[in-house]
Amino acid sequence: MKYRKLVAIIFSLALVATSGAVALADTIRLRDGSVIRGQIIGYKDQQFTVLIGGTRGRRSRITIYAEDVESIEFDATGATASNASNPTDDNTAAANDTTNTQPTDTRPVPAPRNTPPADTSMNRNSNGAPVFFPIKLRVRSDNAANGWTDSGLMVRKGQHLRITAQGRVSLGGGLYSTPTGLPAQADRDKLMRNQPTGSLIAVIGDDNDDFIFIGASREFIAQRDGRLFLGVNEGNLADNSGAYDVTVEAEAVAGIRQ
Repeated sequence: MKYRKLVAIIFSLALVATSGAVALADTIRLRDGSVIRGQIIGYKDQQFTVLIGGTRGRRSRITIYAEDVESIEFDATGATASNASNPTDDNTAAANDTTNTQPTDTRPVPAPRNTPPADTSMNRNSNGAPVFFPIKLRVRSDNAANGWTDSGLMVRKGQHLRITAQGRVSLGGGLYSTPTGLPAQADRDKLMRNQPTGSLIAVIGDDNDDFIFIGASREFIAQRDGRLFLGVNEGNLADNSGAYDVTVEAEAVAGIRQ
């Protein structure tokens, strides 16, 4: 397994990292339960390049295969430490309008985060195009987990996301839907009343009702920090079955902070 080689490298690097100052950075959780903390500086050929270590002169690079990654959480606290001599307030958040009275499900509450807008200047290819990394998951159509599938991705405001979906689910009563939904099927209890019943939808964070219509494909810029959840736009999920196959491509927003 690729894990054995990776774990051996990480173990040796840990000895170097503990001898210097520890830099706060991105948290990478692997499917075998391992946790790596470093800075993602590149993504190519289904592999992440991660910077690990303390001070700049004692850092080392490792490679992690995308198929081994369970989730990634971007942490911008390292930027605060590097700007300690010239403090600024980067954490001003816009007030959110939560007057939407449509019904909503309770989503799992992640740990509180206070991160500045994403800085993508260090995460572009030689031609200037942003670097993306993929996350594949199955979005269930039933009411498990209150109808929301946790993508495992902590999104940052300003991050570029691309989501595509395919497959077919049962909505009960002999109805079947693809991610684009059923425009002619009435449902007064669905979360997005102006979007097709059974369509794929998303939301960033657990504290708002700013639902995002995804359908079969959607590309957008995140308007807030928070965990990404995906679900099916229907009021009654109890008799549903099946899942959509979804790929989330998230822009790599963590770079080397000088």
